[in-house]
Amino acid sequence: MAKPVTKEELLAKAKKPAADAMELHPFYRGKIETTLKCCVRDLNDFAIWYTPGVAAPCKAIQADPELVYHHTNKWNTVAVVSDGTRVLGLGDIGPKAGMPVMEGKSLLYKYLGGIDGFPLMLDTKDPDKIIETVKLLQPGLGGVNLEDISNPKCFRILDTLRAECEIPIWHDDQQGTATVTLAGLINALKVVGKKIDEVKIAFIGTGASNVAISRLIFSYGATPALCMMVDSKGILHKGRTDIEMRKAEYVDKWKLCNITNAEGRTGGIEQALKGVDVCIALSTPGPDVLKKEWISAMAKDAIVFACANPIPEIWPWDAKEAGAVVVATGRSDFPNQVNNSLGFPGIFRGTLDVRAKTITDEMCVAAAVEMAKMAEEKGLTADYIMPTMDDVDVFPREAAAVAMKAIEQGIARICDVTFQQEYEYAKKIIMRGRGMVQDAMATGYIELPKGSQAPKPSKMVLKAVVKATAVKPKAKAQPKKAAKKSAAKKKR
Repeated sequence: MAKPVTKEELLAKAKKPAADAMELHPFYRGKIETTLKCCVRDLNDFAIWYTPGVAAPCKAIQADPELVYHHTNKWNTVAVVSDGTRVLGLGDIGPKAGMPVMEGKSLLYKYLGGIDGFPLMLDTKDPDKIIETVKLLQPGLGGVNLEDISNPKCFRILDTLRAECEIPIWHDDQQGTATVTLAGLINALKVVGKKIDEVKIAFIGTGASNVAISRLIFSYGATPALCMMVDSKGILHKGRTDIEMRKAEYVDKWKLCNITNAEGRTGGIEQALKGVDVCIALSTPGPDVLKKEWISAMAKDAIVFACANPIPEIWPWDAKEAGAVVVATGRSDFPNQVNNSLGFPGIFRGTLDVRAKTITDEMCVAAAVEMAKMAEEKGLTADYIMPTMDDVDVFPREAAAVAMKAIEQGIARICDVTFQQEYEYAKKIIMRGRGMVQDAMATGYIELPKGSQAPKPSKMVLKAVVKATAVKPKAKAQPKKAAKKSAAKKKR
């Protein structure tokens, strides 16, 4: 029987990623780079890819702008746009300090979704300037991922851009977080045997993430009147005059004051958690934001999602000791990771593949249901309610579900695609991106830190290496008589 892991060991494990990050970020000096996807057989190819040959596709696109999706990489390009005003749980750290997060996001887009993402840091906090900048960038982009922009301006920025842009605009802190949280909740409720329309849910934090999470969960069937929202000043209710006075600015928050908390409960987090079935916290990085005794006061077979980054509001082991049956965090080093990285690569893959005009809440629900279904097929437990990023199939399956919903809603520009066709197409693109990284590590083009073992190269790379390093056999020496005859022929 395996030796039980101590709290000290778990805590040390939780701190390791930060230490490794400080070592490896300067080692690589960036996580992404530009590379070629077309062949360069010799210098003559430059005349095809650049002048004079490139003028031909330029003229074709001028005559038919839709051809830009066929002659360029616009179809697969997503900008990760941020002003650095709400990065993880770190707050307003600015665009330069937020760059590592946006590079990491771009890495995940490529490795998990086969999408060419790149960071675009904006040196402005003005929502109108952000909106204008994104609109001006549309010609060269297939889509935009808004990231780590503070609220309430993030709501207006997303709503305005979705209404005025020709390409899909996605705010991952809202839509991505909501999608993966719904997927986790669907399966967590199955583990404890409770129904979504009957459970009481306390949402701790009323930032962009939890506002969007509540909206998606309510649309899926949860009863708003049974649920509560808690901000830094306490539980939301109809008597919150501080919010009512600014309801033009906090439209969604004031709406939540009116549709949730039918019993009119007041107080803070402690009071909100009494007797509820589910706690969904996306608030201040912990630990100790959620106390063990507060978790103990929840209903029997409680579910706790402590998703603050980089440290959850309560350590998972403390929540379990307090009586929670299912505990999820936003971290990959603990069971039940409820992290956007399980959602946005597949969702955007499907969106781009059918050239959807936008990404609707219904598309997010479709992705969440497919994600939950995949985990259920493998067998649900208290420590397994979500697929992990190692489950390669989750991303093409999400892509297919999203694509089908976009077609159903009439917002896709490419409609002659089946679920299976999109699944196979998405998987091929995703595996190509992964394969390129694996082969670059195997061949040394991506240098590995000391002590790391290189993956085995693909058959394609092995074949190329053998061909390049093969020793050509020496020409057989001619017999002397044959050599004399050959010399005589030359003289003639």
